[in-house]
Amino acid sequence: MTINKCSNHTILVIGLGLIGGSFAKALKASGEDYTLIGYDQHAKVIDEAASSGAIDYGADSLEQAVAAAQVILLSVPMLGMKPVLELLAQWDLTEKVITDAGSCKSSFVNAAQQVFGNIPANIVPGHPLAGSERSGIKAANASLFVAHNVLLTPLPVTSKAALIKVKCLWEQCGAKVSYLSVDYHDKVLALTSHLPHFIAFSLVNTLVNNTNNQTIFHYAAGGFRDTTRIAESNPTMWHDIALENKTAVLHGLDQFLQTLGVLRQAIEQDDSQQLLALFERAQCARAQFSTLSARREYMKRSHNHLQTFLAKPSHPLMGTVRVPGDKSISHRAIMLGALAEGTTVIEGFLEGEDALATLQAFKKMGVAIEGPDHGKVIIHGVGMNGLKKPAEPLYLGNAGTAMRLMAGLMAAQSFDTTLTGDESLSSRPMNRIIEPLTAMGAAISTNEQGTSPLQIKGGATLTGCHYTMPIASAQVQSCLLLAGMYAEGTTTVSSPGIVRDHTFRMLSGFGYPVRMTPDNVEITGGGTLIGTSIDIPADISSAAFFIVAATIAERSDLQLSHVGVNPTRTGVIDILRLMGANITVTNERLIGGEPVADIRVKSALLKGIEIPHELVPIAIDEFPVLFVAAALASGETVLTGAKELRVKESDRIQSMADGLQVLGVDARPLPDGIIIEGTTQLTGGTVDSYGDHRIAMAFAVAALKATSTIHILDCANVATSFPNFIRLAESIGMTISLLRKSVE
Repeated sequence: MTINKCSNHTILVIGLGLIGGSFAKALKASGEDYTLIGYDQHAKVIDEAASSGAIDYGADSLEQAVAAAQVILLSVPMLGMKPVLELLAQWDLTEKVITDAGSCKSSFVNAAQQVFGNIPANIVPGHPLAGSERSGIKAANASLFVAHNVLLTPLPVTSKAALIKVKCLWEQCGAKVSYLSVDYHDKVLALTSHLPHFIAFSLVNTLVNNTNNQTIFHYAAGGFRDTTRIAESNPTMWHDIALENKTAVLHGLDQFLQTLGVLRQAIEQDDSQQLLALFERAQCARAQFSTLSARREYMKRSHNHLQTFLAKPSHPLMGTVRVPGDKSISHRAIMLGALAEGTTVIEGFLEGEDALATLQAFKKMGVAIEGPDHGKVIIHGVGMNGLKKPAEPLYLGNAGTAMRLMAGLMAAQSFDTTLTGDESLSSRPMNRIIEPLTAMGAAISTNEQGTSPLQIKGGATLTGCHYTMPIASAQVQSCLLLAGMYAEGTTTVSSPGIVRDHTFRMLSGFGYPVRMTPDNVEITGGGTLIGTSIDIPADISSAAFFIVAATIAERSDLQLSHVGVNPTRTGVIDILRLMGANITVTNERLIGGEPVADIRVKSALLKGIEIPHELVPIAIDEFPVLFVAAALASGETVLTGAKELRVKESDRIQSMADGLQVLGVDARPLPDGIIIEGTTQLTGGTVDSYGDHRIAMAFAVAALKATSTIHILDCANVATSFPNFIRLAESIGMTISLLRKSVE
């Protein structure tokens, strides 16, 4: 075939209902040079389509319309597909592309095979996932397909040129095109489209069959209205779908009835925990569906818009503030609480996207979790072996901690699991955990680059091992400790340096015995976790931004309350004190086994230093804002031994060096660190955070000592760790605003 362009074609739409009419209107509105011919069994519909501008003209003769067209769309009920194909088969279809908009692809393919014998290469089965409870040409809408999926199901014989042509036309309608196999398409649509419609029809019929239906309908609430909206859809179309996709639809109905039976039994038996788990799991899945739907539309816009911070010079900083809860502890609290016997109550939970991703993952595995409600979360633990197979991959967003720690847990489960994340997380190395887990007996695969998604095979028998980490890593150590809970024998992890001990402390708090020596940590499999209460301290990684801000802003006096000061996390304070910072730690106490204190910071003049190697691992997340402190210190600051910074959410060494250079700082990146020559004043300018939350917040702090506004691009991910950053920053005197800026 020679068709390879997307415009200057005559397109015939057979069936001018909602979908066919909207397809025609969308192409007319695209600005491309298309000629649209319409054909329908009802002459009145053709006239309405022509008068509304959906088509250029209607066809009195289908044979003449087919002869004139290069592309033919069949948009008729499923049972009408075969008769239309039989008509088309009478005429010369050479150099033409035939596609359809039916929701049952096996039915369409079978009809084509019966009509043509061997299915022609110019037939491209398709299905737009868009619609309305309204029907007919009067409901046609040029924007119906914008940001919606269109599924094409090409066959082995399908011409590549024909496929490209159909894909291009749907993209001109504003749709996002994906490819599926015929069988998989029908199975998916039976569950996600056909089943909801049949449930809606059945629910309405349940009320219609009630003798008091008029009274009941009169008092029907919003839930009934929302659930049954789609029962107003075209009965003929759904009659055809029920019969044409019979096997997949019946399978979906059987699954639904089974789930409904579980719900009925839980209600009958007053099984409170089972009810809560069912509702929480559904709420979580529905919330993620909403997020993915919103993200689909956002991604359409993201080529033209970025979330930008405008940070302006300001001083001094005053007051008392409590930053959000510790992210590392929030992750671990959800994981261990879910696996514990009994109930765990968490206060101070970080309601950022990363920690919420972990919470949602465990809801998907059947754990009943209440909240979060202003930082309070109640987890009804299911025990060490109580997790259930999730119905889909566990999406962890940007949460590297969640993925690496959960890999250890999931490696020991009886079911298969897939862990996936956003674009940033999918670029981060995972071999550092895969290698030791594999040595323990886990079956885990990654992509060719050693990154996610992680495909974890269930049913593996894990055996304890002694693993020496090549570099100090709390995530690797924690991953192996969590796997070690399920392993036969003892798992020992040795480290060449200090690592965060949150997992060790929390395991002890949940009653699971762990042994620590100066050189390693040990855990023996077969133990039990007992539900407990946890008060999560404020995250020192979040506090670090305000600590540096108060240090560099003149005449500042700021107090941060209830901050976690675990000695494996206080490297940022140690480094700043070596540079001359005025930091006082008071009111030290233990809460839930974690050291907590209040931190008072006053402005101070800083001096450059060579950062001690032993402090690097316990300040690894705080280096972006420490680089800002170094940029405003007298003399030279040198960091080495921090190669891990190159594989965080961004290459934090290069990202910070690039931005500091824009602001007039002599910043020279090294393979494992950076050399920064301090100055007294930064310039304004535009810097890129590369989607890294800590880079974005670090440059917001830098603006305190800039001569003019700093524009910080791509800041949406700040919500992953510090969802109320701007509000708290403004409360102590910083000046930051949010801008959605066009970058066309």
